[in-house]
Amino acid sequence: MSVYFITGVAGFLGCNLAESLLKDGHIVKGCDNLSGGDIENVPKGCDFSIADCTDFNKMKSLLKGVDIVINCAALAHEGLSVFSPSTISMSNFQAATTVFSAAISCEVKKIVHCSSMARYGQQAVPFKEPMSTMPVDPYGVAKVASERMLSTLAETHNIEYSIAVPHNIIGKKQKYDDPFRNVASIMANLVLQGRQVFIYGDGEQRRCFSHVEDCIKTLKDICISDKANGQIFNIGPDSSFITINELAKFIYKECNFEFNPNYLEERPREVKLATCSSDKAREILGYKELKSWQDGVRDIINHIRKNGTKPFQYHIDLEINNDQTPSSWRNRLF
Repeated sequence: MSVYFITGVAGFLGCNLAESLLKDGHIVKGCDNLSGGDIENVPKGCDFSIADCTDFNKMKSLLKGVDIVINCAALAHEGLSVFSPSTISMSNFQAATTVFSAAISCEVKKIVHCSSMARYGQQAVPFKEPMSTMPVDPYGVAKVASERMLSTLAETHNIEYSIAVPHNIIGKKQKYDDPFRNVASIMANLVLQGRQVFIYGDGEQRRCFSHVEDCIKTLKDICISDKANGQIFNIGPDSSFITINELAKFIYKECNFEFNPNYLEERPREVKLATCSSDKAREILGYKELKSWQDGVRDIINHIRKNGTKPFQYHIDLEINNDQTPSSWRNRLF
């Protein structure tokens, strides 16, 4: 039995991870500032604190006696980061740096940091871990900077660490009233309201979507495997890539709704092809794709049906609002 601490534990990945670790018999603690999470997501049995990860003294007090820190906290808004770079950078780079510093000062055994495919930018697919990092937006820049901060601090102070790079995670409890992120959940929320979805550009952006349960299993393996120390792992399916158009058509079909989406202008700096190879995780950690992207989308739809559709909350201010800002955000079309 180990003592785990999960930042962003009220968020989608954090709450599902906490639930799984508790079932395994571990002690689980966590924090969230509730800027993107929901306190109702926090599983019973988790020692939860409302706290902002940028508060060093608070984080240091919370991390005493912890064995493993899993840093899930972030405003994971890649597209929005072009128009709110200060907010997104603060919630990613500054928050992560504070967590790393507090964890090392408390002499935790290991830090596992959740990064993003945004680290790869506009390169040939599939993305592989040895590739150079070439982020094209502030979110990706902040994620890469966080990775380098972690490796620098952990190697200097002799703390074990690993970096996980999940692929577009989907499944139950994903926030679905956020107009800036979670494309599958946004679409499902709109369609279940009887509304047409909005698709940026031609909809031929290609992605790989990972079921949260598959991601969690590999994250737990990263936490305990000696072979994972100091390593970066892509996590997610690498055999079932789909376009945004295909995703939308599947959601419409599952909801028995007529397909007639609204096409908008392309979003600035959006990567067209973003698919990863999980060969490294498969070879070292035994990664397996046990659930399909279709399973994940159905879980989202069932979750929204159970809890009811919600109006979209424009909870993050646009720092830069000009003619390049997507009209869906500028005019609050959702």
